[in-house]
Amino acid sequence: MWTWWGARSVDGMEPIEAITAVHHPVRRRMCDYLGLHGATQVTTLARALDQQVGSISHHLRILARAGRVERVEDPTGDRRTSWWQLARQGMSWSAEDFPDSPADALLAREAERANVRTHVDRLRAWHHRTGSTPEWNRAAFSIDWLAWATPEELAALSEAMRETFAAWQAGIDTDDGAERRPVFVFGHGFPTAP
Repeated sequence: MWTWWGARSVDGMEPIEAITAVHHPVRRRMCDYLGLHGATQVTTLARALDQQVGSISHHLRILARAGRVERVEDPTGDRRTSWWQLARQGMSWSAEDFPDSPADALLAREAERANVRTHVDRLRAWHHRTGSTPEWNRAAFSIDWLAWATPEELAALSEAMRETFAAWQAGIDTDDGAERRPVFVFGHGFPTAP
């Protein structure tokens, strides 16, 4: 599985083409799907996202040019089908990564906004859900807190949260037969006033 996009650069500067490629709504959903399911055939991806095969192929080419996805061998050996997977997990950036290009900084800020819209839209969809089960209602959570920190301390908290999530994910035995659903976890840390 994986970590996901966050508006804080920690692993070096992402190319603006990769940032903008991912933050198209369909391409974001495609990356999410590939992150959860691994290598997937184009037709399966189109059906799962309720899109046309031609549209999915177009978006895959854009993501491939940006280095976000890559074509892989068909696991059945059938060379007539097209299979794709994520090229690498996660992505982080900041508009401040582009001090010499106001245009790229503007694109990075818009990607940050698109990322937040995705978070809020998913939360809104959860709250407007129908037919949810009590165990999922009890397991879902919301957490926030207010504290004092320096920029370095806030960056350290971000890294600690990534490590905690990775350890939690690595500890899940996916072969135990339990029914699992995709879950979305997000958090934001930023300066504010009470």
